[in-house]
Amino acid sequence: MITANVGAFRADLIGRYLRPHRKAVLLGALALVVVNVLSVSIPLLVRQVIDDLQDGFALRDLLHAAALIVVMATVMGAVRLISRMLVFGVGRQVEADLKQQIFDHLLKQEPGWVQTTGSGEVISRATSDVENVRRLLGFAILSLTNTALAYALTLPAMLAIDPWLSLAAVGLYPLMLMVVRLFGGRMMRQQRRQQEALASLSDLIQEDLSGISAIKIYGQEATEQTAFAGRNRVYRDAALNLARTRSTLFPLLEGISSISLLILLALGSGQLESGRLSIGDIVALILFVERLVFPTALLGFTLNTFQTGQVSLERIEEILQRKPRIVSPLEPVRVDQPGRGSIEARGLTISYPGTSRPALLDVSFSVAPGELVAVVGPVGCGKTTLARALGRMVEVPSGQLWIDGNDITRLTLSDLRGLVGLVPQEGFLFTASLAENLRYGDPEAPFSRVERAAQQARLEADIKGFPDGYETLVGERGITLSGGQRQRTSLGRALLVDSPLLVLDDALASVDNNTAAAILRSIRAEQSKEGQGRTILMISHQLSAAAACDRVLVMEDGRLVQQGHHDDLLAEGGTYRRLWDREQASEQLRVVG
Repeated sequence: MITANVGAFRADLIGRYLRPHRKAVLLGALALVVVNVLSVSIPLLVRQVIDDLQDGFALRDLLHAAALIVVMATVMGAVRLISRMLVFGVGRQVEADLKQQIFDHLLKQEPGWVQTTGSGEVISRATSDVENVRRLLGFAILSLTNTALAYALTLPAMLAIDPWLSLAAVGLYPLMLMVVRLFGGRMMRQQRRQQEALASLSDLIQEDLSGISAIKIYGQEATEQTAFAGRNRVYRDAALNLARTRSTLFPLLEGISSISLLILLALGSGQLESGRLSIGDIVALILFVERLVFPTALLGFTLNTFQTGQVSLERIEEILQRKPRIVSPLEPVRVDQPGRGSIEARGLTISYPGTSRPALLDVSFSVAPGELVAVVGPVGCGKTTLARALGRMVEVPSGQLWIDGNDITRLTLSDLRGLVGLVPQEGFLFTASLAENLRYGDPEAPFSRVERAAQQARLEADIKGFPDGYETLVGERGITLSGGQRQRTSLGRALLVDSPLLVLDDALASVDNNTAAAILRSIRAEQSKEGQGRTILMISHQLSAAAACDRVLVMEDGRLVQQGHHDDLLAEGGTYRRLWDREQASEQLRVVG
């Protein structure tokens, strides 16, 4: 699992993300300065006009002043729009860059880390946390800058008119900030609960739609309806709680703002009556007080957003700082000639993190180019680990596994995976056409190669039975295909890339014995490299299929305990003979049944 380390203010991280966009940030800040200067100038101009009206202001001068105020307000609005576009644009650009950076980084990680971390946690950091960072670098930066400028320019102007009256008018603003901070934190928690409830509701809908057949078979419509109703109530309650909090907060803010204005009018009327202040002064102060309401109220939300964004920044950084354990070597061995498909293991020992017993222990064997070798053994004996090791899907110690005479840890990952075609038992299919799934290893492959791969995988007859043929859309995870069709599609995908070494990790388990035998004959007959047949390492639980192979490797408890031809191993006894007798007994029971 990955955990976030929430620290103090991280100006270094914020600066690093903003640095590539410093020109837009500076222009946005400059625009905010212009906006706030104009915002202070307009009330001062209004004060001057009102005071001049007391002294008999000419109509032409009044119209001139009104036109100037309109122009200033228009310019202020336009510049404010520009500042928002610039700063929010930076946030959106950082969001897009971060998503691409995280996606690229995740593709470099080894499969084991992604599987143990949990896709939900990773997706949360790549979506929700990135969204929080966008708000931090867009909304929060803009709001904090605007609030700082608003107070820095407005308060001096107010104090210059009347210090005590100004302080009395804004004296309740700290209370406004406290209320926003209090309610803002609650709103964020409630919004998070609402999002979690909505995600739970969506998960149930997705799961039920995927398992609709099981629901119908077992008649569990009522159970699922009850489950949905429960989660729907949770979502409704979360949404109502959030709405109540919002409905309470905003009237409170309006009330505090109104009290500030009342204080200003109550105290200002006495100043006006004594002649210490003019009507224009009072109007200007009212405009200034109202001008500070929005930045003050927004500051509470901004601080919450700022804190949340910093947490998300560190959560994202934790992913980006995670170094993949399986990488290409700095000085790789060059592969200049076509591969032959030979394998040699020298004391191969592999352990998974957090386990006390090695998955493979001191395994040594060799496979000659063109051989068809079966790997058999009880469940959990290390067969799949061996298959994953050949594709370097797990960490492999240096000097223990060789392909074509090259230590696989000295080959680039692209070169190694060009030499090894690995077909897992549960081959993943994408939501795309059959042709696109077959072409996945080589998207530019001509259609003739797609047809050839389908023929070798004995998939062509099935494809002809589909209304759209090769353009048939494969549903999510291949749900529209049978188990055997999914396995043969995965096999066809590996055959299309024409790797010299083909590793079948129980990849024909859902295919009948006759079809499996035909597939193997087709591969050996048609696929060749410089006159030498493709090397096949077939991991299987079906010993009847292993009997037709050139050799059999027998695994038990992570060790290689036997190897040889089927007949020799039967005569030798041991683990292989025990597995064979058990399979034959199962077959007889099946026939009798």
